[in-house]
Amino acid sequence: MSASSKTPKKFDESRLAQVLVAPIISEKATQVGEKRNQVLFKVLRDATKPEIKAAVELMFKVEVAEVNTLNQKGKHKRFGRTFGRRDNVKKAYVALKPGQELNFSGEAA
Repeated sequence: MSASSKTPKKFDESRLAQVLVAPIISEKATQVGEKRNQVLFKVLRDATKPEIKAAVELMFKVEVAEVNTLNQKGKHKRFGRTFGRRDNVKKAYVALKPGQELNFSGEAA
């Protein structure tokens, strides 16, 4: 057994800065946020749950309780005569610990 298996895993900060692509601001995201104290993010398709947790904690200075992810297939759409497909997206539902709050309008005071 190596000593590194017992210590918490460290992530590259430049990688963590890229993991979170964008927050998802929608009606469903707002309902989930109010009901379950969760925030939705669009994340890189190869991002792992521990990476997402570390990225949110690093960028927003909050404590994360858990992370749930889902892969959403891109829709088939028609653009004029041609048919195309939207990109596949990975979403992350990030549950914050009680008392924690995440505000996108401004930085922490």
